[in-house]
Amino acid sequence: MIEEISQDGALRRDLAFSYRLYSPADSTGECFFLLHGSGVDETTLVRLAREIAPRATLIAVRGRIVQEDGFRWFGRITPTRFEQHSIRTETDAFAGFVADAATRHHLDLSRATFLGYSNGANLISSLMLLHPGLIERAALLRPMPVLDDVPATDLSKVRVLMIAGATDLTYAPFAPALVTLLSRHGAEIDARIVPSGHEFGSADAAIVRQWLRGSAAQAG
Repeated sequence: MIEEISQDGALRRDLAFSYRLYSPADSTGECFFLLHGSGVDETTLVRLAREIAPRATLIAVRGRIVQEDGFRWFGRITPTRFEQHSIRTETDAFAGFVADAATRHHLDLSRATFLGYSNGANLISSLMLLHPGLIERAALLRPMPVLDDVPATDLSKVRVLMIAGATDLTYAPFAPALVTLLSRHGAEIDARIVPSGHEFGSADAAIVRQWLRGSAAQAG
């Protein structure tokens, strides 16, 4: 599966993070930054994103922390405790990557959706809190809060979709705390639960598609 997807976009190493760019000829101008989960690589969310938005430009990014035979976004101490210095260092670097990628590939960040799964979703939530103004729209699959110290950030212009898995016994119990955290900072939250575990699938794609239609209508 990964080999088949990888033929669509060559791996690029010209910015701070390795990434693949998928830009269809009939692109709508919307774009998705894709942040994978732990222990895999940048290709794992491409099929899901294509199911959500077939004509969007995709920027599939690879985390820089090596884990076994895959990658992650920042170091962890236990499955639910994370290295705070690593979170901040990698979040700062990713903020720079987003700005550089937008400039290099002529991306309109006002039309960007940040789609993250698990560890990738946690990087996105950290990015919103540590670099306000960069993200306007984010879809977080199976996330949890990871920052110990959160700055006084204004997220009143940010729309966030969060999808937890009903049988995700390790991470779903932390999702309400992230809803509360982002809401207290002003973000508009749509929190959903799907009948699955930590894995993602077509049910997530359908929810994200529906949410994006609502976001577009609200923006219009």
